[in-house]
Amino acid sequence: MSAAFRKAAKARQRPHRERAQPAARTKLGLLEKKKDYRLRARDYHKKQNALRAMQKKALDKNPDEFYFKMIRAELKDGVHVIKRPNDEITPDQVKLMRTQDIKYIEMKRVAEAKKIERLKAELHLLDAAGSGPRRHLFFVDTQREVKEFDIAARLDTVPELIDRVYNRPTIATLQRETVKGPTDPAHLKKLAQERKNQYNLLRQRIEREKAMFVISQKIQTRKDLLDKTHKVKVKKETVTGPAIYKFKFQRKR
Repeated sequence: MSAAFRKAAKARQRPHRERAQPAARTKLGLLEKKKDYRLRARDYHKKQNALRAMQKKALDKNPDEFYFKMIRAELKDGVHVIKRPNDEITPDQVKLMRTQDIKYIEMKRVAEAKKIERLKAELHLLDAAGSGPRRHLFFVDTQREVKEFDIAARLDTVPELIDRVYNRPTIATLQRETVKGPTDPAHLKKLAQERKNQYNLLRQRIEREKAMFVISQKIQTRKDLLDKTHKVKVKKETVTGPAIYKFKFQRKR
């Protein structure tokens, strides 16, 4: 076969196209390919083989054979339900478990409090309690002094250092000594970001310590409720505090 004949035969070949979807079956989706049919057939036969194996296992099983689930199951409305054993715990055992829980929570709370104090010491106790915006009050005698008030002159420092709430040197100190520490704006910005991250960490630890304190109070309240003393609820339990009960006075021997 010559090359020209093969070229002409190849030109006459029609390109392969997918089978057209009938208009009546458009809502059912695209026609599946041969590969999809094979996958679906394999999955079907796999499930049929699993069902046959389970049926054979059920037929080979001895109906009189004993197994422990027989004594832990019961029939309700034609359905087998597993019985859940009732945990027999005495009130003293419950109190002991509550006590252990309280001790564990208190241990974690004390550890968190120590971390908070250590972090406060590292941050020089600046805004440690998460207080509001800082204010510095100055007292003057007349309205004229209010209008002519100069903060830099009153604090005896340069205007560039007015916004600093710590380590604010006076003019005499600046004339006598050189400025110590980083002065590059990029380095100062990096230090400010690190300081902000430390304050965020401190705030999270304070909130966690408060949450642990509330949890320990709630556990202690549930432990006190185990007593058979007559009690009346005074206040419902909230997110930030346990429920408050009023117990009847009982004289101890």
